[in-house]
Amino acid sequence: MTFSYYDNLSAAQKRIYRKSDAIKGIPLENSSVIQPVVIKLKKSLEDNKRRDVARHSTEICRLVCEGLGTEPLIVKISSKRPSNSTRELHGLYEWEDGETAVLTVWMKTAAKKQVVAFRSFLRTILHELCHHLDYAYFNLDDSFHTEGFFRRESSLYKQIVPAELQQREPRKKKAPARKIIKQKSKKSDQMELF
Repeated sequence: MTFSYYDNLSAAQKRIYRKSDAIKGIPLENSSVIQPVVIKLKKSLEDNKRRDVARHSTEICRLVCEGLGTEPLIVKISSKRPSNSTRELHGLYEWEDGETAVLTVWMKTAAKKQVVAFRSFLRTILHELCHHLDYAYFNLDDSFHTEGFFRRESSLYKQIVPAELQQREPRKKKAPARKIIKQKSKKSDQMELF
């Protein structure tokens, strides 16, 4: 299955797309070394500690690249996501020939400035890392969003995230709004106790 934009690609781009789509996973030999760092990342993110989040995110990417024998990249963790009136930018992969690639991920939402949920944040890092691996590991001439691309992202997630963190947490229900009842009679505070 191809995505709708496939029809607009050149013949050369379609060959790259099909090659990318055929790659279903990324085999990691060192996932057990990465899992403890993922646990630290979750804690740092929940504690809203940007420097620690950056350190752990960088370590995860370094270990994946090292395990695959690919060139490393620079990881930047910024605060609030850039946005326009309709969208927020979650992550960005930038690479120019002869330069070290840069992966940027934002840890707070644009609208409410809330820390992004762990699963979403890590998936964004892995998504941008997969773009890097398309070039540096798979030697693709372009990095398209194909079904294979998203399977590779999922394969990384399943390998590096400990099983107990892969379980989805139930969504917290919002407490119903409290009704404020105005009392007609003015009793003393003491009388309210009885």
